[in-house]
Amino acid sequence: MSLFFSIAPIILLIWMMTKHQGVPAYIALPLTALVVYALQLLWFNGDLLLLHANVITALVAVFTPITIIAGAILLNKLMQISGAENVVRNWLENISPNPVAQLMIIGWAFAFMIEGASGFGTPAAIAAPILVGLGFNPLRVAILTLVMNSVPVSFGAVGTPTWFGFANLGLSDADLLEIGRQTALIHTVAGLVIPLLALRFIVSWRQIRQNLPFILLSALSCTLPYLLLAQVNYEFPALLGGAIGLALSVLLARANIGLTRDRTPSTAQPVPFGQVLKAMAPTLLLIVILIVTRIHQLGLKSLLNSSALLWQGSLGWFGELSISKALIIELQQVLGTSAQASYKTLYVPALIPFLLVVLLAIPLFRLSGQQVHRIFGDTTRSIGKPFIALLGALIMVNLLMLGGDNAPVMIIGRALADTTGASWLLFSALLGALGSFFSGSNTVSNLTFGGIQHSIAVSSGLNVNLTLALQSVGGAMGNMICLNNIIAVCSILGITQAEGKIIRKTILPMLVYGAIAAGMALILAF
Repeated sequence: MSLFFSIAPIILLIWMMTKHQGVPAYIALPLTALVVYALQLLWFNGDLLLLHANVITALVAVFTPITIIAGAILLNKLMQISGAENVVRNWLENISPNPVAQLMIIGWAFAFMIEGASGFGTPAAIAAPILVGLGFNPLRVAILTLVMNSVPVSFGAVGTPTWFGFANLGLSDADLLEIGRQTALIHTVAGLVIPLLALRFIVSWRQIRQNLPFILLSALSCTLPYLLLAQVNYEFPALLGGAIGLALSVLLARANIGLTRDRTPSTAQPVPFGQVLKAMAPTLLLIVILIVTRIHQLGLKSLLNSSALLWQGSLGWFGELSISKALIIELQQVLGTSAQASYKTLYVPALIPFLLVVLLAIPLFRLSGQQVHRIFGDTTRSIGKPFIALLGALIMVNLLMLGGDNAPVMIIGRALADTTGASWLLFSALLGALGSFFSGSNTVSNLTFGGIQHSIAVSSGLNVNLTLALQSVGGAMGNMICLNNIIAVCSILGITQAEGKIIRKTILPMLVYGAIAAGMALILAF
């Protein structure tokens, strides 16, 4: 019965969001969180104080995704109102009027690089509005960017899911490197298929077949450098692979290599380089700031994550509050329990780089006070419902993870392992995907389920590094159905009540990804 009550809320949530005329996320998620709360009290004998403490920590944790969403919307509104979006659109149309080329350059290669620099859901946040500006359907763009942003994720934010996600397992650097190598190899094979499935949500199979050489060359221009770098490093494969792939994809498109020639004359007027540079300045500055603040060798990353204490005080029975010199706000010992949460004010990509870039761009584009008011007003009005939906999601996740070895997520994980037995490698990636569905993060999925995967591998005599690589691959492919990412991209594009429809669409490519991972597991195990 514990398994039934563990999985019932997830089934309820999926049913509510994917049924005909599905329940909006800002209603379905809080309702599911309430169900989990009741089950924790009535079936799992959860401690009342600990339950309430985790609700409070969810309220703190929600500021990470919601401020990123707000920052991305803010930049999107700036690009629209300033006219920069039109300039970028005309420039891309001059590179190639072919929609497949545009989708691969922005939706694949550009997003690949951004994922490597930052993660945190920023690839879709930056790439999706550009594609919508090119005239593509917003809902279809949301689906495409979610599916595309899977291959680079295991090495997102300068390898955080790999080096930090498995940090609690006490692995050697050689083990982490081997995990990274196998992870990259599986992703590289999937990278030959996933872009095709993503493109199909926007263009026809005929267009895909006609432009297949370019699609494969663009895909490989990212994944081959990515695979090669993973042989010696687990931090930079996505970042450098994406940068190389973006440059090569643009060159291929300019030379019309592997693309069908569009017989319809382009209506795009040539755009002077100075105008393009000015219009792209906010995005370029954003990328530069993301890179220099994420590469720890440059020193800024450690400064922005400094835990050196600036102020600490007691909030009485409520908990302990501290602020570091890097403005990390941390709430500890909430309601006298072990629950805690923090917000990295300067490191979360919200104030830096999104707000900073917008503030710098206002004088660059000579925006009026009325235009600035419209940018910030539209952004504020856009984040109300996403805030409620994300808060519901985080409360649900926090409560599902309560209970140690008897937590609902652990019960589900063990049930999957027990059911599959010696064939666990075929299903290992699905557990990683489940972790991303819950938490919205490949890193958190690895932290949560890495221990279970390690234990299963040891007890079953399986290759430990391969099992953990499959866990990481699963956490990446789970980004396609991750509620946090879906809510974020819908909010940025102004799409309402489509979360369930998106999950129904993205679940198939995720399962295809899982099948590829299972096939690679059989090959790599021997």
